[in-house]
Amino acid sequence: MRTQFLTNTPLLGANLLRRSFVMAIATVMILLASVALPQTASAYPVYAQQGYENPREATGRIVCANCHLAQKPTEVEIPQSVKPDTVFKAIVKIPYDTKVQQLVAGGERGPLNVGAVLMLPEGFTLAPEDRIPEDLKEEVGPLPGEQYQEIVFPILSPNPNQDKSIHFGKYSVHVGGNRGRGQIYPTGEKSNNAVYNASLAGKITQVAKAEDGGYAVTIQAEDGKSAVDTIPAGPELLVAEGQEVASGDALTVNPNVGGFGQVDAEIVLQDPNRIFGLLAFFAIVTLAQIMLVLKKKQVERVQEAEMEF
Repeated sequence: MRTQFLTNTPLLGANLLRRSFVMAIATVMILLASVALPQTASAYPVYAQQGYENPREATGRIVCANCHLAQKPTEVEIPQSVKPDTVFKAIVKIPYDTKVQQLVAGGERGPLNVGAVLMLPEGFTLAPEDRIPEDLKEEVGPLPGEQYQEIVFPILSPNPNQDKSIHFGKYSVHVGGNRGRGQIYPTGEKSNNAVYNASLAGKITQVAKAEDGGYAVTIQAEDGKSAVDTIPAGPELLVAEGQEVASGDALTVNPNVGGFGQVDAEIVLQDPNRIFGLLAFFAIVTLAQIMLVLKKKQVERVQEAEMEF
């Protein structure tokens, strides 16, 4: 129908110009009026779910940062715009030194845990397996640990023509990337991947090694009070018996080699009709410019002929 309309331009030139102009104005108004809608997440790490109903706080911080205290860079690559009902990929980049090993729960050293949180706009979902292209399946399949610096998510965009609650426009995407274990559990307790501090100012009277590889550090204050700080297996001690410490002084080194980072991005759910309308408007403007140039040349020739006559 659109092709037939364009082929009748000599007969309906004024009508075409008027309709194209209206379409272009409507397109610009819709683009300017587009706003981001609230974000939802259907799943996020189990540890985070235990303490938080929503993976993103009102301040904009993703809750993973409450347990992974160190900051590390995270990047995301997503298309600037996508069409409805289209599968595209979001690449979360989590750079880290693959030679570095983290402290595991048992106190030994092992490869870093790596993970990502991707908060999608309303209507955007992980693509079902039957919609994922074969070349993309290879990117999202199981990978060796040393290649986990990039995590690929296959995403399916919604179709506003089928779901009236979804609208064309600009949406926000929130991404978090983690490498290494956290320093605090959702319960508020420290993991063995954290610095342990003296709970009391005084003199260390005893450092007893536990059967599980940890330590029990006894501190005696001047007023007679005493405290026993329990340190799990893994962190290396910085103190020894007979040493004076202040309250809050570090008893162990910082064993953490990982961290968490987050980044925000935007994606436009694009209506193909808007692009067609914009292209039609550009074509009309170009045609009008050409016609004006030709008309100007024609007038100049007429004026030149009248002067010679």
